[in-house]
Amino acid sequence: MANLNIRSKQERTYQAIVIGSGISGAWAAKELCDLGVKTLMLERGKNVEHIKDYPTTNMLPYEFEHRGQVPQKIQEENPVVSRCYAFREDAMHFFVKDTEHPYVQEKPFDWIRGYQVGGKSLLWARQVQRWSDFDFEGPARDGFAVDWPIRYKDIEKWYSHVEKFAGVSGNKDGLPNLPDGEFLPGYELNVVEKYFAEQLKKNYGNDRHMISSRCAHINGNLDFFAQQGRAKCQNRNLCQRGCPFGGYFSSNSSTIPWALKTGNLTMRPDAVVHSIIYDEEKGKASGVRIVDRLTKETEEFYADVIFLNAAALNSNLILMNSTSNRFPNGMGNDSGVLGKYVAFHNYRAGVSAEHEGHSEYTTSGGRPTSGYFPRFRNVYKQETDFLRGYAAGFSAGRGVRTNSEGIGIELKNNLLNPSEYGPWYVGSHMMGETIPKESNYVALDPTLKDEWGIPQLKINVEYDDNDEKMIKDYIEQMSEMFTKAGFTNIRTRDDKRAPGLDIHEMGGVRMGKDSKTSMLNANHQLHAVPNVYVTDGASMTSTATQNPSLTYMAFAARAAHHAVTESKK
Repeated sequence: MANLNIRSKQERTYQAIVIGSGISGAWAAKELCDLGVKTLMLERGKNVEHIKDYPTTNMLPYEFEHRGQVPQKIQEENPVVSRCYAFREDAMHFFVKDTEHPYVQEKPFDWIRGYQVGGKSLLWARQVQRWSDFDFEGPARDGFAVDWPIRYKDIEKWYSHVEKFAGVSGNKDGLPNLPDGEFLPGYELNVVEKYFAEQLKKNYGNDRHMISSRCAHINGNLDFFAQQGRAKCQNRNLCQRGCPFGGYFSSNSSTIPWALKTGNLTMRPDAVVHSIIYDEEKGKASGVRIVDRLTKETEEFYADVIFLNAAALNSNLILMNSTSNRFPNGMGNDSGVLGKYVAFHNYRAGVSAEHEGHSEYTTSGGRPTSGYFPRFRNVYKQETDFLRGYAAGFSAGRGVRTNSEGIGIELKNNLLNPSEYGPWYVGSHMMGETIPKESNYVALDPTLKDEWGIPQLKINVEYDDNDEKMIKDYIEQMSEMFTKAGFTNIRTRDDKRAPGLDIHEMGGVRMGKDSKTSMLNANHQLHAVPNVYVTDGASMTSTATQNPSLTYMAFAARAAHHAVTESKK
């Protein structure tokens, strides 16, 4: 890669720069390019092209050296990422290894990362539930964090905008705390899941619901998605490998190819962002400084507007490392809250059981989603001794009892033709909202640096008493619901996992109405540097209970249109 002394500044100047190619960054780039903006996308990892760079996508189990398992040596070398459910032999090449990108855990925190074009959009769980005003109004109601500067009406049309393009399968459920969207046909619940939904209605009326969870998978409108080069989801459930059909939404299969087709996008992989450059005379950001991942050479790129979408904690890191005379403590950090009020989702608890009924039914094939409990605690009023609430996943299935008796042909026939099914199993896991607190923060380590000369991130994030009370309530309520439904052998768990394994870290560059207590305004601009937009998880003022990626997408699309409108003024 040529360096600063060879390439002219003009060749390195664009109208916009997007830092990060994951779900939110690719959406920002797609919208900017659609609006005619010459855009540079910076990605710290290697290039990954749709289909071409999915090496395991069509491999059969016996083609893997370890039958899909991660060898013990790799697990021992990577204790953090090995705890992630998707870190298996078929997808571990899309994950950051612990030894390659160290960070400082002041409190235990499992930081799961994907450094490549597309980021974690290749690996996400693809669950896409909208927020409601109950979520945006949460901080104002209970006084924790600061009030969001927006409400559902500000983001509603942008939810629709991204849902139509990404492809979201779901049902019109008519729930005020989980607004309906622009849906393709939803995936059907199986017979036991439907039974449980009926039992909820019977025992709790309209207070508690279980629905088919909305997911970013194509299940209809095929002519439209063919324009993106994408096809219907095949229900393979091998999504973490990269989908050759484009059946689920990812940056690689959808937004990046679309942006490239406009002719307005320039991709720059292997670009480790060091900092955002601040122009003291003009009083705004002027560009981005990178370190080449392979050569370690420094290079600078310039633009009128910059979108920071490096994923929540790395976006914090970049702003903290972007110092100047004007901002000695990090770009835009006049309030002193940069890196603070980090929050996440609490996934520690689960409840499982067995169901003795419906023995005449079983399941066949797969689907990319499950049942979903929208939050029912503290929605309309404060009713518990903890703040906010939790959602939950729910699924039911039936396993085969394998007969391994005999030898030779007899054994093969017994294994290939199971004669007996076990009982139905049911299971649920919680997704709890955590409260952003000043004591949950990230910061730059004063001495430790990575191999590109960038300070390592220190993470100090932990559970609190509110989380413990929420776990207790979830276990009690779910056990009660299971009991009333007639389920047996009810088992509860609290796996005591560290924060981070939810992979929903948020905050640190939060939005707010007051520049004295927040970093971003209602349009996702830094209060003090309005040509810098942050639209990934770092911007979140609170976490709600829903999987957050759909909201990031909507935020990014909305902010991109705002940036273009502002530039025309």
